[in-house]
Amino acid sequence: MDRELTTKEKWQDRRKIILRWSLGGAVAVVAVVLLAVLIQPSVRESSLRLATVDTGSIEFAVSATGKVVPGYEEIINSPITSRVMEVYKRAGEVVQAGEPLLRLELSEVQTEYDNMLDEERMKELKLEQLRITNRNNLSEMEMNIEIQEMELDRKAAALRNEKYLDSLGAGTPDKVREAELDYTVSSLKLEDNRRKFQNQRDLAAADEAVAELELSIFRKNKEQTRRRLYDAGIRAPYAATLTFINSEIGAQVSQGEKLAMLADLTRFKVEGELGDMQAGKIAEGYRTTVLAGRDTLTGMVSVLSPMSTDGLISFTVQLDNESAPGLRSGLKCDIYVVYAYRENVLRLPSGTYYKGEGNYDLFVREGDRLVRRRVALGEANYDYVEVISGIEPGEQVVISDMQDYAKQPELKIKPSKKK
Repeated sequence: MDRELTTKEKWQDRRKIILRWSLGGAVAVVAVVLLAVLIQPSVRESSLRLATVDTGSIEFAVSATGKVVPGYEEIINSPITSRVMEVYKRAGEVVQAGEPLLRLELSEVQTEYDNMLDEERMKELKLEQLRITNRNNLSEMEMNIEIQEMELDRKAAALRNEKYLDSLGAGTPDKVREAELDYTVSSLKLEDNRRKFQNQRDLAAADEAVAELELSIFRKNKEQTRRRLYDAGIRAPYAATLTFINSEIGAQVSQGEKLAMLADLTRFKVEGELGDMQAGKIAEGYRTTVLAGRDTLTGMVSVLSPMSTDGLISFTVQLDNESAPGLRSGLKCDIYVVYAYRENVLRLPSGTYYKGEGNYDLFVREGDRLVRRRVALGEANYDYVEVISGIEPGEQVVISDMQDYAKQPELKIKPSKKK
């Protein structure tokens, strides 16, 4: 027969039940916590690229693309219509100033030049003949004037004599009038001949000036022909590398057709392109940073195209070190054009995370955790990005690629593995 439990025994049983349930709940809570810890996303510290926010100055720059080109290129065109007779050099060779590159057929131009030499001599002789003729004519006229002046003096003396005789009563008034008339007529003729002489001298000077001008123009044309004849020898204008040459012997070439191209491969510059939406951020004289291969070079915008082509503006960068060892013609490069400078701004090192001004969700380190935070970033250059809000100086921000954790509000940092 069962015995009724005492109050003390009932309390002990109840306490055992409560204890069992409490232990079970505690185990459940611990299990939940452990499970939460185990399933919380984490990232190993060694895989992170952390940057510390600091305060400093930033040169703001706009990025552009470009390529390295020779510092100087020259295209040699055919000065005449002819054909290639001989080729002396090959593409890729280094040539010195004055070295012949190829030879054209020159017989037609040579004949034209020889004829011009003969014609020049003939024009010189005609000019000399004109000068001699003018001198003779003027000399003859001048002699006639001198004779007329002497005759006028004689007639003036005769007039004085008649007037003297008339005053003595030995002459007549008719003879005086006749002498006066003769003197006046001779004086007028002398004055007329003097005017004719002056006009003839001016005319002779004008004729000689016209002939001299014609000879001068002809000599300029002859010099142009001589220059064409010389240029047809196709010589290197300066020491450079021959990058192209028409090596097809016998080929017909037209006047102005490209025969060769020279480039100075000891000095380089950069030709860049920038979207026309950024046109207000570039001007001649702006400083630049050029990333060409493994080299970081500085320079200045020297030429800026005033026109936009297909939404792009072309410009040229004159490098400070235009003979840097790593430069090669055609090498692609990135260009950063500095358009503004600010001091005492919050900044982060630049990286692939930066896509332009705006708001970003970046992971900020808080102890052993990474917490996603909304951060406003401003303008940037090759080295730094301006921080407008969202983080403070001294805080560490992940600037490596975190796309795999794009939807995670928080990440746990796992210590790096020991080697």
